[in-house]
Amino acid sequence: MIDIQAIRPEIIVALFAVLVPAVGLLTKNSSKICAAFSLVGVGLAFLDVFMFVYNNNGAVSISGGMLSLDQFSALFMMIFLAVAFYVILASARFIQEDRHQPEFYSLIMIATIGMMIVASSNDLITLFVGIELTSITSYALVAFRKKDVKGAEAAVKYFIIGGLSSGLALFGISLLYGVAHSTTFTGVAQAVVMNSPMQPVIFLALIMIVAGFGFKVAIVPFHMWAPDVYEGAPTTVTAMLAGGSKKMGFIALFKVLLIGLFAIKSNWDVLIGIVAIATMTVGNLAAISQTNIKRMLAYSSIAQAGYILIALPVAAVSDPTIGQYALSAGIMQIMTHAFMKGGAFLIVATLATVAVGESISNYKGLAKRTPFMAFGMTVLLFSLAGIPPLAGFFSKFVLFSSPIDASSIPGNGWMVWLAIAAIVNSAISLYYYVRVVKYMYVDEAEEGTPTEKLKLPISMVAAVAICVFMVVLIGVWPDPFFNAAQHAAAAFFA
Repeated sequence: MIDIQAIRPEIIVALFAVLVPAVGLLTKNSSKICAAFSLVGVGLAFLDVFMFVYNNNGAVSISGGMLSLDQFSALFMMIFLAVAFYVILASARFIQEDRHQPEFYSLIMIATIGMMIVASSNDLITLFVGIELTSITSYALVAFRKKDVKGAEAAVKYFIIGGLSSGLALFGISLLYGVAHSTTFTGVAQAVVMNSPMQPVIFLALIMIVAGFGFKVAIVPFHMWAPDVYEGAPTTVTAMLAGGSKKMGFIALFKVLLIGLFAIKSNWDVLIGIVAIATMTVGNLAAISQTNIKRMLAYSSIAQAGYILIALPVAAVSDPTIGQYALSAGIMQIMTHAFMKGGAFLIVATLATVAVGESISNYKGLAKRTPFMAFGMTVLLFSLAGIPPLAGFFSKFVLFSSPIDASSIPGNGWMVWLAIAAIVNSAISLYYYVRVVKYMYVDEAEEGTPTEKLKLPISMVAAVAICVFMVVLIGVWPDPFFNAAQHAAAAFFA
């Protein structure tokens, strides 16, 4: 008898994704009803995963272990479902005037299913299927407003880059299968150990996989697509890309490098460390000169990917306690970033619905027109910069402290530079985050700009409020969230 508990959350979301077009047909494509129906599906799946975590059940798997539900996959599922929830909530008003609204919600839920499959995958094939499921639906979502020239251009770029990255990753996976004759992460790990010293084909597979998944998470030098796609996509979709699908790529890197290719960590740990420093530096320096807030947030997102990347080489050190702490820190940073960056993009989307432009200068004097949005953006940007007592401060604190701990291990002294580079980059990022806050609170609105109070859609305000609340809650009460991250890391290494 098949135990479907391992995939029950995906089944719930899939059922609602299939039914929402029918609901749209029966309700004459009412955006609010379709959104409410979708929220119920996402909420039920979240509750199902939450009860699994709350009851602290042991891992359950299906199909010989290809997919498993444990503390690691459950935590990421809840992150992805939370992102889907606030994106759908905000989209109820954002796409109210667009066609094909039921299909929009259906695509968001299908993309979420792909992320959940990646989170629970123990096999390269299911991992790749999950990534592609999310990628293909994301291309369609970016191109949702097909008459929007920027959106169409962004979708074409996203599709071409996404196809290229998938090809590279699949080539790397096929090389690993040729060596291991297995597609499971544990099977690949055993084969890599037996084929030591490293064969050139394994090294080539490592390069292809890092490049392929590097495109997905937009790390340097595979990051150039992100600003154009983030700017051109409908902004609530951008929130999903930044808050959800990008995190999926990190799960793939965690599983391939820390399980499958762990035996050859000495061949990739320094390389990943260099890429992490380059990614955070390039992202922050490029963000300084941006005048469009979506592009600024996109480059900021690239820099944040560099911070998260620190967890990979540190988690591979010989001391399992430090390694587990580093992975916990990386998970914590992913968790907080999902709300920080997603919330920031939702504020941009909310303001766009009331004709506030996407240029940063359009935010001058905003605090007088909409105090809550200005406050929310300030909280989220300060959290991204790592200002206490917000969530970003705690997650950066644990993340940046992990390489310092690891540097005490002989042969890992270079890791202290990861922490130094991250701290310096956080200081750099403060400049462009504070600039936006200054525009909102200090500068007067430009001449000719309306000065009346803004009437904002309630659903979008609610979605922003969820993100702001979570950022403050995690910041002032981080223990339960970090404990969950530690349990997830323990399950990952079990």
